[in-house]
Order: sequence, then C-alpha cells, then structure tokens
Amino acid sequence: SKFRGGDLPAIADSFGMQLFGELDYVREAHNCERFRELYGYWDDVKVPRCCSPLTRKKVLVQEWVDGVKGPWEGEAATNMVRIGLRCSVDQLMHTGLFHADPHRGNLLKTPDGKLAFLDFGMMADVDEDDRYGLIGLVIGLQNKDLPLVTEELLELGFLKDTTQLDQLVPRLRAAVVNASGGTGKASDLNFAKLQNELDEISRDNVLKFTIPPFITVIIRSLTILEGLALSVDSNFRMVRGAYPFVLSQLLTPDDNESTPAALRKLLVRLLTVDGKEEEIEWERLADFLRLAQKAAGKYKPSEDESDDKSEVSRQTIDLFFKFLTSRTGLFLKEPLVHELAEAIDGMASIGEANLIRLTGGLVPPLPGGNGPVNEKRMEEMRAVIETLQSALVVKGGAVEQSQERMTYMMELARELLNFISDERRREEAGPVMDELISVFQMVAVEVLEIRGTRAMRNILRLSPN
Repeated sequence: SKFRGGDLPAIADSFGMQLFGELDYVREAHNCERFRELYGYWDDVKVPRCCSPLTRKKVLVQEWVDGVKGPWEGEAATNMVRIGLRCSVDQLMHTGLFHADPHRGNLLKTPDGKLAFLDFGMMADVDEDDRYGLIGLVIGLQNKDLPLVTEELLELGFLKDTTQLDQLVPRLRAAVVNASGGTGKASDLNFAKLQNELDEISRDNVLKFTIPPFITVIIRSLTILEGLALSVDSNFRMVRGAYPFVLSQLLTPDDNESTPAALRKLLVRLLTVDGKEEEIEWERLADFLRLAQKAAGKYKPSEDESDDKSEVSRQTIDLFFKFLTSRTGLFLKEPLVHELAEAIDGMASIGEANLIRLTGGLVPPLPGGNGPVNEKRMEEMRAVIETLQSALVVKGGAVEQSQERMTYMMELARELLNFISDERRREEAGPVMDELISVFQMVAVEVLEIRGTRAMRNILRLSPN
C-alpha cells in the first residue's frame, strides 16, 4: 500500500508522544490540573481533581466522578453534545490545550447535568498561528472563499507553493462534495469521510500535498467527537454544529487580554474588503453576528440554519456594538469612520439635489455641497439601518407592536437611569464611551474635510480625483 502523505516521522513522533504520555500518570495528572484550571469553573463542565502528592508514574490518584457514559438520550443528550462542541471550540480558539481522546468512555453525564471530562493522557498543545489558521480554513470552506482557503493551506503547511494549485483545487472540491453527501456544503461535512478523502489526495504521488502532524491529531479527535454526536443525532454535522461557537469566540473577545496577531490577521482578512482595512464587509459581518448569536441559545447542530436570513435580534445588535468597541474590533474603526462620513455626505448631497430641483435652482447648495453620491456605500448603509430597525420590529398587530416598542423604550430609559446613577458602571463603560465619542468626532471632521476639499476644488475649478 502507498504511504500516507505528510511528514511521517513527525506524525509518528506526535502519536508516540501521546501514546507513551498515557503511560506516565504524573504527566497525566499535570494535564488534568491544567485542563481543570481552564474549564473546571464552567457551570456545565466537570473536571476531576488530582491528588498530586499520592500520584506516581504508574499510579494515578484522582477524584471519583459519578456519571453515565454516552450515548445518551433525549434533550439531555443534545445538551451534552452542545457542551462538548463549545468546549472543543474553546480549546482550539482560546487555550490551545486540546483533549485528543474525547470518546464516549472519557465523557460522562453527571447527575446534575454537567459534562465530565476524563483521561488526560492524550493531550495536544496547538500554537496560536496553527489554531487560527485552521479556523480560517474552516470559515473559508464554509463561505466558499477560495483565496482564503488557498492562503490557509499554504500557511498551515498542506502546500509548499502554488504551482500545483490548478490540480489541487478540483481535487479538494471533489473531496468536499464526497464528504458532504453530495451537497458540497461545508456545513454538511462528515469529518471521518473528509479524513479519508484527504488521505487519498495525500497518497497521490502526483500532488505535493501533505497533512501536518497537528492536523492529524485534531482531525482524529474531532472524528471521535463527531462519532459520539452521531450516536445521539444521526443528522449531526460537525462544521454546522461548531460554526456558531467559532464565530462567537471570534466576535466576543476577552478585553483583559491583548488580541493575538494571528486572530487580528484573520479578522481583517474576513471582515474587510480584500483584507485591506479600507472597507467593511457588512454582509459577512451581519451573517457572522447572526450565527454567533445562535451559540447563546438552544442551537441544534442537526438543523441546517447556515443560510438563515431571519431578522437580527437585539442581542445580535448588542454583540455587534460590543465587538466594535473592543480592542479586537478596533481595526474596524478607521473604515467605519470613512464609510459613515461618506454616507452622511451622500445623504446631504441627495437632500441638496432635491432642494435645487424643487426650487428650480433659486436656493444654491452650500460650499462643497451637492457632491457625487456613492450608490454602493448608500446601499450598504441602508442595509445596515434596515438591519438595526428589524431588531426593533415586533410581529403581530399594531397594538402589540406599539406595546412592545413602549416596553422596550421603558427598558432603555430604566437602563439609562441605572447607568447614570451607578458610578462603577460609568467607570467600566468609560473606555467604550470615549471610543464612541472619538468615532463621532472623527466622522464629523472627515465630513468637513470631504466638503471642504470639494469646495476648494470648485473654487479652483479642479476636476475631482
């Protein structure tokens, strides 16, 4: 048989370290304590304590955990899968400490409804660049973003160069189609089938396609978790299930920590046009926010909601402003200011043009007014405004809508009063308010610059750029 593609010695070393690591109980106890520090405080996760003073290389002394091994049944089973998915995504996105053996014998449903993790012999530490590169690859596949997929394949080490890209891309597309049951949608991917498809490509002596060792470990782990989830729900799909949790992690950063360079690079690539930090990808940002919000609710990974264009909730709008005013979302500030200024100037120019038309030219525009209108920008801003409005629209009769709006306005007023009277909350919100004031000031200055420059060009009779 042909060799599996990739760096065989590195893959063998990786599995060898995990295999022999499982036989070292001192190392396992250390892994358990690391994992417990990271996830033991979660409300729905249980990680046993280790008794390090009594643990030896061949003897592990650990807290006993009561629980039931999977597969489980009913709503509780779906909840266990959801917790497992959320925790796995956090391991990839946030901590890098990856539980590499999450089979049903190592996962228990405790009497109080928590998901207990056991057996910390097989663990993997995945560095930051590889973690976010893998996330970028998943998002690229989900959004059929071929340039992003190509970029991540190169950076992760699947490809050495782009010389064989024309041959590889059709093979990858075929692999995704086969592994998704013929739909070709990344949200329908079956990881076990995808691994087999990648193995077939990597065994081909024609294409220089290799599978990095850390990817082999992660895919194996996700395949095990997927198998457990399929025993609960035969319609389960890993990418579809994990995607909202991935986006939620991306868009709800921890402001106590600096933004990793790899994360910033990925977000710039995803949320600005051509990754140039000049224009915001509004439609993609709205889709990401909508999906990320599902991670906070009773999201069902077996239901295909990847193309859901339902109205954005108020919680989604809150998520948007939280991201926009965070350190991580700071890169959107400059393009946001530019686009808002351009839109305000465009709306003013439309009003001035209408006034000139209605008065037959008797009322002249202000200096620098009645300028060209960027229709694309106006359409984007219109879509954003409609999205914000949709979060406040209430379905039902006129009376119900009126009552709901009144209730919401009362809630806003009450929240504002609480905010004004609470010194601690004012101090906490200080940086956010300063950021918002800064944005408003910068927008006002840029509008004046746009109109001032246009006025000078009109005076000097210079053609616009």
